[in-house]
Amino acid sequence: MKQSEIVQLTKDEIIEKLENESAALEQLKMNHSVSQLENPMEIRAKRKTIARLNTELTKRELNG
Repeated sequence: MKQSEIVQLTKDEIIEKLENESAALEQLKMNHSVSQLENPMEIRAKRKTIARLNTELTKRELNG
């Protein structure tokens, strides 16, 4: 998910996406520990998306 897409989301949508992405990341990590993932770069992409969502949420809280 790109930053330009995240900016257009509402605060509630960002929180919901953050919860979904975090759960998906945990599932990917679990699957990766059991067996090899087809594309292990998915873990990095999920982490970056979570960071982008957290950054936007923090930015909105600071700006009021």
